[in-house]
Amino acid sequence: MRALAQAVAASILMFALGSGRAADVTRQEYLQAMRATPNLLHGRMIFTTCAMCHGAEGGGNSERSVPRIAGQHEGVIVRQLVDYRHGKRWDDRMEAFTDEHMLRNFQDIADIAGYVSQLQFTGEVTRGDGASLEKAALTYKRKCGSCHGAQGEGDGAKAVPKLSGQRYEYLLRQMYDATDGRRPNFSPAHLRLLRRMERDDFTGLADFLSRQR
Repeated sequence: MRALAQAVAASILMFALGSGRAADVTRQEYLQAMRATPNLLHGRMIFTTCAMCHGAEGGGNSERSVPRIAGQHEGVIVRQLVDYRHGKRWDDRMEAFTDEHMLRNFQDIADIAGYVSQLQFTGEVTRGDGASLEKAALTYKRKCGSCHGAQGEGDGAKAVPKLSGQRYEYLLRQMYDATDGRRPNFSPAHLRLLRRMERDDFTGLADFLSRQR
């Protein structure tokens, strides 16, 4: 029994050490990309692959639940790309397109993030049915606005995502994914907040945010 307990303890220690090293690598790559000066011309070249799903203007695709990324804060894009690379966010397509065969290093991440952040999407995004906008506005103000901004504008310096003008279906999916445990990079505070909400709160918030500019 003692030998078994020692083996279990050793396994737990090795797992913790491995997780710690992975976290260090993730943080290091994020910081390197944030310190790098983006090469927008190279970022544009990389984006030709991204455009197959996200569109030439970065407006996304509602039918495939692909988000609008045009104009998103540079730091947010860097964070999400790094998280996909290191298993902190899950999506088969994005994991394939962010591995080292596609984005070779932190400079590539900086280049594509810099390019996407300055894209201007001129089209329309999908919205909900508008039935719960008044309630959703109050819910957002009380529970979300202090971090994401009064109109969902986010905060680039803190890598808080811009949610305004995002596609309704994508916003809705992310809230459900988070509560179902499919968004491991969501903070515990986010999860506690979302898990106290009802389905109508999700649909209302997604609709409200999709209409913000």
